[in-house]
Amino acid sequence: MNSWYVYIIEKKQQLYVGITTDIQNRLYQHGSPALIYLEKFKYKEDARKREKQLKGWSRYKKREFIKKSTSQQ
Repeated sequence: MNSWYVYIIEKKQQLYVGITTDIQNRLYQHGSPALIYLEKFKYKEDARKREKQLKGWSRYKKREFIKKSTSQQ
């Protein structure tokens, strides 16, 4: 069974949120942009819910979330 990934990339100074089962291929399809956030899920439905949540956030809220996520690693 494939894992699902929710990702945030930065491309042309824009943040894009999406889901995929093959992150390397998806980045290639986007033109190899900077991957700035990645979250793994077992089920597609859970990944879709998270994607929808993140897409609803403002650019500022996404940036703050990314900062906090990377500082905790």
